[in-house]
Amino acid sequence: MLVRMLHEKGLRSEHAYLAGFASILASIATWQASLRIEKKGEERADRLSTFVGEWPPTFFALGLALANYEKACHHKH
Repeated sequence: MLVRMLHEKGLRSEHAYLAGFASILASIATWQASLRIEKKGEERADRLSTFVGEWPPTFFALGLALANYEKACHHKH
């Protein structure tokens, strides 16, 4: 199971949630940078911010899966 392997490697739900919030901030930052680039004539510079903006749901879902795994492990002990 992927979640168990990640947990055994030291990844915790807090880490995944933090990565989700960080990727939201990174998406905003790259979007702001793309606005400056597009003013210089480069079209579709916002593609990177759109790509980075796809990451948060994955990180939050992973965080939820890890939180559920951590809760289940805690109840066993």
